[in-house]
Amino acid sequence: MKSVMGNYQIVRKHEIHCGHRVYQHENKCNNLHGHSYIFHLKCVSKDLDSLGRVIDFAVIKDIVCKWLDDNWDHKMILWEDDPMLPELSKLDPSVVSIPYNPTAENLARHLVENIAPTLFVGLPISLTEVNIEETSKCSASYAISN
Repeated sequence: MKSVMGNYQIVRKHEIHCGHRVYQHENKCNNLHGHSYIFHLKCVSKDLDSLGRVIDFAVIKDIVCKWLDDNWDHKMILWEDDPMLPELSKLDPSVVSIPYNPTAENLARHLVENIAPTLFVGLPISLTEVNIEETSKCSASYAISN
């Protein structure tokens, strides 16, 4: 019988509130507006710790959820190429710029590819998928494919 290598997964949920605008969007999302984003953060490990866990959920809270609270919660997130960015940054220095148009898809990708690897250095887990509920009816995901 062939041995199959599997992964253990946990999901931590976290909610923040922030604004954004999708530059050049063909409808209302081209305007400055906000969301109550709900993040579903999927973390994976090949092994369990001595207690039988991927990792304590509190560690995810202390690392990723804290990062979200400190960096995006109650902030305006804009694409670094958005022409509104320079003026809005003058009015409010807490405006955040990212290297992508801040769609839910791009926010999820940014967390998985750019933020989490630096946050999880030395830990036996990876953030492999983020699902973001932008509204109660709409969500988007980004996952690392195997």
